[in-house]
Amino acid sequence: MATHRKFLIVCYTGQGHISPALQFATRLIKLGVNDVTLCANVSSIRRIDKETAPHGITFAPFSDGHDDGVQPTTTLEQFVSDHETKGVSAVAELISSAKAAGKPFEHLVFTTAVPWAARVANAHGTKSTLLWCQSATILDIYYYYANGYQNLISRNNDNPKFPIILPGLPSLTIDDLSSFMMSSCPTEHNFILPGMLDHIHVLEISPKVLVNTFDELEYESIRATKKLELIPIGPLVSLEFLEGKDLDNYSDRPKDGYIQWLNTKAESSVVYVSFGTVAIFSMEQLEEVANGLLESGKSFLWVIRDGEKAKRLSKLEELEKLGMIVGWCSQMVVLRHKSIGCFVTHGGWNSALESLVAAVPTVVYPQWSDQPNDAKMIQDVWKTGVRVKTREGDGMLEAKEIRRCVDMVMGNENMKRNAEKWSALAREAQKDGGSSTVNLEAFLENV
Repeated sequence: MATHRKFLIVCYTGQGHISPALQFATRLIKLGVNDVTLCANVSSIRRIDKETAPHGITFAPFSDGHDDGVQPTTTLEQFVSDHETKGVSAVAELISSAKAAGKPFEHLVFTTAVPWAARVANAHGTKSTLLWCQSATILDIYYYYANGYQNLISRNNDNPKFPIILPGLPSLTIDDLSSFMMSSCPTEHNFILPGMLDHIHVLEISPKVLVNTFDELEYESIRATKKLELIPIGPLVSLEFLEGKDLDNYSDRPKDGYIQWLNTKAESSVVYVSFGTVAIFSMEQLEEVANGLLESGKSFLWVIRDGEKAKRLSKLEELEKLGMIVGWCSQMVVLRHKSIGCFVTHGGWNSALESLVAAVPTVVYPQWSDQPNDAKMIQDVWKTGVRVKTREGDGMLEAKEIRRCVDMVMGNENMKRNAEKWSALAREAQKDGGSSTVNLEAFLENV
């Protein structure tokens, strides 16, 4: 390999993209890449703890006009449009400036949701590769949708149980696909599916895809589409946790005290509840979750980011006797804690992988995007959890269903054994000589 290697990573906003991109950058540096620049919008870069970033990573923030986050008056479509417009200019300037200084980027890697970065790279004579931050299975589904299956899916997308057979993939129904393919997809999200399919189009520039998964987890899906070369390099979670570093090395924020609280609980006795950074629940839905947790009678740690809504819960006093409600926590630290017996989650890909690494069975309440498919894989393929059944008509998750699912998962020896199996395989994949490490080394040799 060259003595000095320089990579540019272009990343979409949000933890689902920033977190795996940072972990990818860390692995590049570990494998000998000297110089990694991570380009994302200002609001994303601000949330990164620069002190913990490894030496060799440079941050290149650009303003998309939403430096303080997306305001309630801004539609998601407008934000995405602004992000692309400003991002295209920023990335073009980075590539041009590096060339002018005689230190060009060897390669550009772009995450899910910024396919435009591939076109910018191509226009400037820089090679690029997609870092897919979701599962290999959902990428295959988008590929098949764009290559012969759109009519079948579109004609039946109002029937959640309609069977969809796609080559090389598990048996699926409409309900197991991307939410953007379903008739229930909100009108304001209609612009997203063409954007996701654009990834398939830009892969004509370079058909190699780095995927945040590991070979053993999605063996068939990785090989399902012959025209794409999927390269599993995950799970892209903290190497410290993959290597089993002692949790005593990590301290939570004093004002929360959740680790100290967890330390008082018996092994596998606590339900951890977190629905990610995007989902916004109504008070009615929060009350149903609260009642379900109370009915389960089990200790819980529940992350509610909207502190005002948390204070308005009608049974707050009862909840605080049984569990703990916080506005934030370090998810991997919590999942690794011996007291955690179950994770109630939205099923985002990062959370799905983190729960597998931590060997924690899950209750999945998918919200949108790839999450319905993640829930399918967790329940029916990896068999490490259960997908909730929501109320017909409004999709509400009722208290009795939460209790049913928590009771089903907590103490389920088969699910726990399966979770431990996948955890061991995930750790093995990221070791020196493991499948994901070997794949990334080979990519760097041939890039």
